Amino acid sequence: MSDLQETRRLGVERTGIEIIDEADRTARPADLFWPWFAANVSVFGLSYAAFILAFGISFWQGLLVAVVGIVASFALCGVIALAGKRGSAPTMVLSRAAFGVEGQKVPGAVSWLVSIGWETFLAIVAVLATATVFERLGWSSGTSTQVVATVVVATLIVAASVAGYHLIMRLQSWLTWITGAVTLAYVVMTVDEIDWSGVQGLPSGSDQAVIGALVMVMTGFGLGWINIAADWSRYQRRDASGRAIVGWNTFGGALAPCLLVVFGLGLAGSSEELLLGVADDPIGTLSTLLPTWFLVPFLLAAVLALVSGAVLGIYSSGLTLISLGVRIPRPAAAFVDGVILTIGTIYVVFFAESFLGPFQSFLITLGVPLAAWAGIMIADIATRRRDYDEAALFDAGGRYGSVDVTSLVTMAVATFVGWGLVVNLFADEASWNNWQGYLLGPLGLGGKDGAWAYANLGVLAALVIGFLVTLVARRGTIARQESATVG
Repeated sequence: MSDLQETRRLGVERTGIEIIDEADRTARPADLFWPWFAANVSVFGLSYAAFILAFGISFWQGLLVAVVGIVASFALCGVIALAGKRGSAPTMVLSRAAFGVEGQKVPGAVSWLVSIGWETFLAIVAVLATATVFERLGWSSGTSTQVVATVVVATLIVAASVAGYHLIMRLQSWLTWITGAVTLAYVVMTVDEIDWSGVQGLPSGSDQAVIGALVMVMTGFGLGWINIAADWSRYQRRDASGRAIVGWNTFGGALAPCLLVVFGLGLAGSSEELLLGVADDPIGTLSTLLPTWFLVPFLLAAVLALVSGAVLGIYSSGLTLISLGVRIPRPAAAFVDGVILTIGTIYVVFFAESFLGPFQSFLITLGVPLAAWAGIMIADIATRRRDYDEAALFDAGGRYGSVDVTSLVTMAVATFVGWGLVVNLFADEASWNNWQGYLLGPLGLGGKDGAWAYANLGVLAALVIGFLVTLVARRGTIARQESATVG
C-alpha cells in the first residue's frame, strides 16, 4: 500500500524522511502555490513595514527594500525546492549530498532550532492577538484568555502537523481563500488611515540603513523558510519543470507579502502610535484600526494565517529531528516539537517582558549560519547535473560519504565572518548576544557604533561566501559523486 493510500485510510501521513514512492509523486508545480501563499497571506505581513521604517528610511526606500528582499529571498527558496524534485526526500536529507550523511547533522541542528523558533514566534503572535482583540470587545483578556488561546493555537498546529502532508495541502488551499478575503477587507477598511503626503515626506535614510532593512526582510521572509523549501516539492512528479517549481515557489511566497508590506508602509508611516505598538503586539495593534463588528472575523483569519505558517514549520522541524538520528515516527516527532512550541509560547506570553528584541536578535544570530548553509546548498544544486542517488543519502559509505570536510569548514568560516559583521541591536533585552560584531572594527567599518553596524552585512556575507567557495572548491567532488558507480 502506498503512503497516499495509507494516509487516506488512516488520516495520518506515516512517511518520515524516507524516499517518496513514485506512485505518490503526483503533485504539479502549481500545487506549490497554495502552501506558500497561505503561510504568507497574513496581516502580520503588514507589521514588517513598521520594522522596515524603524531603520529610519523613507517610504520609497522601504518600497524598494520590500519588493527586492521578498522576491529575491523566495526565489532562493525556489532554487532549494529543485532538490526536492531531484531526490524526493526532505530538505535536510538532501543536504547530506553536500555535507555528508553524518556531517549534515551540523546544519540540521541549526535548521531545527530555526524552525522551532519560527513556529513558536507565530504561535506567540496568535495568542497575543487573541488577548488584544478580546480586550477591545470587552471580553475577558486576562490570564485565563491567554491560557485558552495558547491551548487552542498549539492544538491546531500540532494536530495538522501530525496529520501530515496531504491534509496540510488541502487545508492550505482552503485557508488561502479565507485569510486572503479577510486581509483584502482589512486593506479596504483601513486605506483611509493613510496620509500619503506625510508618508512620502518621510526623510531618507543612509545606504547602511537600507541594506540593514533589506537583510532583515530577506531573513524574515524567504530565508526564514529556506531550510524547509524542498519538503513541499518532494511530492512533485519526476518530469516536473524546474523553472516552474522555482516560479511557483517564488510567486506563491512573495505575492501577498509584497502587497501587504507596501500597504503597511503607508499605515506605519502615517501613525507613530502604530509604528511603536507593532513592536510588542503586531496583530493586536493592527486591529485597533478596525470597527468592532469586524474584530472577530479579523482575529479568526489572523490566527488561521499564523497557524498555517506554524504548521509548515512544525511539520518540517519534525522531519529534521528525525534526520538528526532521533528514531521516532514522523507524527511523534511533530508532537515532540509541538510540546516545545507550547512551552516556548507559555514562557514568552506569561513571563517575558518583550519578545520582539530577543526574537530579532535570535533571528539574525541563527540567520548567519543558515545563510551560510543556503549558499553552500544553492551552489551544490546549481553544479549538479543529475538526480540524487537516493539510497546513498542514507548510507555513510555511499557516494556522498560520511562527512564532507570542505562544506563544514566553509560553513564554519562563513559563520565566523558573518557573526563578526552583525551586531546585537537589542543589547539590553538579549545581552547574551553582545559578543557579535567583532570584525567591524578590524575591517575598518566603524566598529560596533559605526554606521555599518546596522547593515547586518554578516547575513549577506555568509550567503555569498558559502556560495562562492562551494562553487569553486566542490566542483570536482560533485563531478566524482555523479560519476561514481551506484553500489
